[in-house]
Amino acid sequence: MMKVDKNRELTQVGPDTPGGKLLRQYWMPAALSEELERDRPVVPVNLLGEKLALHRNRDGKLVLTERHCPHRGADLCFGRVEEGGIRCPFHGWKFDETGQCVEQPAEPSNLKMYERIKIKSYPTFERNGLIFAYLGEGEPPAVPDLDCFVAPESHVFSFKGLWECNWLQALEVGIDPAHASFLHRFLQDEDPKDSYGKQFRDTAANTDIPMTQLLREFPAPEIHVEDTDFGMRLIALRDLGNGNSHVRVTNQVFPCAITIPMSNEMTITQWHVPIDDENCYWVSMFTSFGAPVDKEKMRDQRMEEHTLPDYAPIKNKRNNYGYNRQEQETLTYTGMGMDINVHDQWACESMGAIQDRTKENLGTTDKAIAMHRRKLSKAMAVVVSEEDVSSLPLQIGKEQAREIRGPVSIDVIAPTKDWQGVWREKDADRRNACEWNASL
Repeated sequence: MMKVDKNRELTQVGPDTPGGKLLRQYWMPAALSEELERDRPVVPVNLLGEKLALHRNRDGKLVLTERHCPHRGADLCFGRVEEGGIRCPFHGWKFDETGQCVEQPAEPSNLKMYERIKIKSYPTFERNGLIFAYLGEGEPPAVPDLDCFVAPESHVFSFKGLWECNWLQALEVGIDPAHASFLHRFLQDEDPKDSYGKQFRDTAANTDIPMTQLLREFPAPEIHVEDTDFGMRLIALRDLGNGNSHVRVTNQVFPCAITIPMSNEMTITQWHVPIDDENCYWVSMFTSFGAPVDKEKMRDQRMEEHTLPDYAPIKNKRNNYGYNRQEQETLTYTGMGMDINVHDQWACESMGAIQDRTKENLGTTDKAIAMHRRKLSKAMAVVVSEEDVSSLPLQIGKEQAREIRGPVSIDVIAPTKDWQGVWREKDADRRNACEWNASL
């Protein structure tokens, strides 16, 4: 069991907390590109306990600044985007892309008070429908050549969803290979031909066995966890009893992302991004090694479950996640519908806004969770002591970034006694056939 102060350390995200200091050393997804394509030119971004405003300037460059005007606190998300900056409608104060105040039209021109006023402005980059921000001090780390960043825009779809819980418990469901056999158990199997855009609905590797059937019939995986330069690799082995095993390779990308198989064709890289201590977004990039992604279909599927502008789930704790007793008896283990995001959402939110880990009892299948917590604690200690952060995962320069590829995320069927090399071979086959450069 965990002590209260350790649980607090691992979950708090404010700028003066150990966790907040660590997370600010990494690029964080801040918004979907589509959020800037609607009626509002300036959109709110709530990230790591900070309230920010995001817009494109007249040259198309992304600008991310503090949300409230330093005059009397008016909301700059209603600001006027003009040549050379954004102007607060309250008294006309104008700020350039660095956050520097450049005009105070109601003040005497000879005072030049504006020269002493500056709001925070943060670096950003945009890739495949997703906008990232760096809220830390100093030079940000280079961006590794993960598949979701290397693939062309045609082969990546990005989306997000709001969860009302702390980011860490949201992440930990993604590094828990055993839960899929229970939380995502379907008592009836859909036709895998109708699986496009849905997780755990394809066939298992190169068989005709639905993944839902395999997870249901083989619920006790043997779990291996390996330390890597990007975080951790998880391998879950399910012995099929016929001389073969199902091998599922997933990953934890430090500090708050996972990369997992979605289907035989796609993988998901998903960040669990803290809004504040008690709320987070899951932010996903779906990457295809086959045909270009049908983005319209995937977006329509997800918009059936979410509302704008906050990407809030329609099923939530206020309506019991759509729970239906008859469905729980006949169709799904949860009785909460067919979208596994809802299952995960319930599991994470039902723990409370911040899970009380002083009362938990970890099992052998939680070895990746325990290892990740240790890595977080060690990294927080480095950041708090102001040591050199280059020893931490993914604190890299441009040359190192080119060497961190993938990571491999795949389902395969392999001989039980000789499974180690098969998943690498099958992944290499998939990458060699890919129409974009997916080589490792």
